[in-house]
Amino acid sequence: MKRLSAICLILGVTALMPGVVQAADGNPAAGKDKSSMCAGCHGIPGYKTAFPVTYSVPKLGGQHAAYLVKALQAYKNEDRTHPSMRAIAAGLTDQDMADLAAYYATASTRSASK
Repeated sequence: MKRLSAICLILGVTALMPGVVQAADGNPAAGKDKSSMCAGCHGIPGYKTAFPVTYSVPKLGGQHAAYLVKALQAYKNEDRTHPSMRAIAAGLTDQDMADLAAYYATASTRSASK
C-alpha cells in the first residue's frame, strides 16, 4: 500500500510540473526541423542583439531541456521581457517547446541549428 501511495504521489507531482514532463516528451529530430527561427540569433557564436538593448544572446546547446521549456513558457506568458523572444514563443505550442528543448539539450557543443 505504501508503494502504491508513493507512485501516486510521484505521478501527482509530475503532473504539476508540465515543463519537465514536456521536455521528456520532446523529439530532437522534430526540434531540429523547428529550430530555423532560433538560428538567426542563437546560431551565431558571440552574437549580441541591439534590440531592445545590447544583449549577449545565450548559447542553447547543452542547456537542460526542462530549463529551456520553462524559459520558453515564461516568454509566452510574458513573465520574461525580451520582445523578440516573446513574439517567437507566442507562436509555439507546448510540443514545439518540448521538441526544441530536446534538440538543444542533446549536445553540449551545439550552439545553433545545423
